Parts: sequence; C-alpha cells; structure tokens
Amino acid sequence: MANITGDGNFTSKLNQVLSSPPADIIEFFSTLNIFLSVTPSLGNVLLLVALHRVTSIYPPNKLFFRCLTITDLGVGILVQPLYVTDMLATFKNMNVNARRSISDARCVSSLILCGVSLLTSAAISVDRLLAVLLGLRYRHVVTLRRVRVVIICVWLVGVFLGSMIMFRGAIALKAASALVPLLLVISIYCYTRIFHKLRHQEAQVRDHIPQHQANGGGNSLNIARYKNSVSCVSWVQLALVACYAPWSIVCVLPVSGMENRVARLVAETLVYFNSSLNPILYCWKIRAVRQAVKDARRQLNCLNFFK
Repeated sequence: MANITGDGNFTSKLNQVLSSPPADIIEFFSTLNIFLSVTPSLGNVLLLVALHRVTSIYPPNKLFFRCLTITDLGVGILVQPLYVTDMLATFKNMNVNARRSISDARCVSSLILCGVSLLTSAAISVDRLLAVLLGLRYRHVVTLRRVRVVIICVWLVGVFLGSMIMFRGAIALKAASALVPLLLVISIYCYTRIFHKLRHQEAQVRDHIPQHQANGGGNSLNIARYKNSVSCVSWVQLALVACYAPWSIVCVLPVSGMENRVARLVAETLVYFNSSLNPILYCWKIRAVRQAVKDARRQLNCLNFFK
C-alpha cells in the first residue's frame, strides 16, 4: 500500500518511499517479511484443510472463514515476496521497467487481498451481530446463497480498487485510507453491541429462571456456546484493528507534514503480519479447527515418512 499524495505515477512515488530508509533498515524488514511470508503460507494451507473437514461450523460462517483464509494465504505467497523484492531492488540495480512491474503487481495485489480481508472481517462482525439479534430467525436470513453473494460483492470491490490504482492511484489510495478506519469502526460497533446484548440476555436468564434450572437449562448453554464463538471472532477482529490501525495513522501523517518512512515500513509489515496471526487465533479459539489441524499435520508427517 503506497503513499499517494497527488496525481502522477504512483510507482515512482512508492520507490522514493522505499529507497529512502538506510540499507540496514531495508535489509531488516526484508528478512522479517521473508519469515512472515512463510508462516501464513503454511498456517493457512493447514487451516483450509481443517475448515474442509470440520462439520460443526455453520456452512455460511465457514464460507466467510474460508474467504478470509484464502486472502491471508494470498498475502503470504504473493504480496510479501513481491514486497521484499521491491524493497531489495534498490540495492540490486534492477532494471527500471522490471522494478516498476514488480511495484505495480505488489500494489495491486496488496490492495485487492488486504481490501477483501478487511471487507470480509467486517462482514463477519455484522454476521455475528445478526446472529444475536435475530435469534432463531438467523438461519433463515443468513443462508449459504446470500453469503456467496456477499463474498462475490466483496471480491468485486477489492478488484475494482486494485484495478483503479493503476489508473487513478491518488483516488484509489485515498479511498483505501478512508475505507480502513470505516470498516474497523463497523467491526468495533458490532462487537460492542454483541457484548451488550449478551450481557442483557444473561441478566434476563438470571432474573426469570430459577438458579437450578438456569444452570442446567438450554438458554444458558446456548449463550455460553455463542459467547465462545464470538470470543474467537472478536480476537480475530482485535488482531485486525491492532495491525491495520497504524497503517491508517501513517497514511494521515503526510497531510500534516510528519511523514516517517520507517514508520510506513513498520505499518505495512504489521498489515501483512495479520495474515500470520489469523491461523493461530483460529486454532487457539476453535477446538474443532485445532483438532482438524492436528490431524492434517499428522497425515503430512506420515506422507513425508513414507517418502
């Protein structure tokens, strides 16, 4: 995600940003991003296998998780290698046209995949809010077909932004800079409403149902189960906010004349680091996914053994 402050060739401006920090800083972030490109690749492949095997997750929810996992995988195997190549090109005397092509590919793929990831995460937060607001009507409203339509729309928006950066770089980056905080605010609002609603429901259960019935009743069990589900997704959203918020701040700095190019490298690396965090959070918070990942690892180890 480059810094575009006006019209013109966004690639050349990106190159100025990346070539300004000292060589040791560039080498450090290059090494870090190489490592961070391996972890999301392996982790998200295992997660995709695990999601395919898990049957306890409601199919529309699973489709959202798959979409998020695919974007994280794309960041690891495509965006970060391009990012590292683009940073190191300054010291390798790479051909100008080749470097421009790499910069273009990195910016387009980054905007598409990170944009789709953010939009999908916001859609998941809205989905969790609908689940608690609609109750029994949720499965009639949130169907697999409707979620497919939402995901198609999300990818269309991402591809549109990624394509627009090639022709209207300044407008595309300004739109992305505005979209990131907006989607983060939507996610925060949804989870604030969810926890407020859950607390209210728990209070109603305590007030209207005798304690011995509440302890063994279905209402408290459903609330506890839903809280576990929300806890997993809320950790994913928290990681998203922590990784994307610095990028939003860095994008505003040039307006006030306080641009720090090392800070931009840190912010961009944090955005890509989010792709490494998500598989860890899924395995940590969802028992069925954790078990499926373990099974997949065992099978891979067996295959390597027989080879």
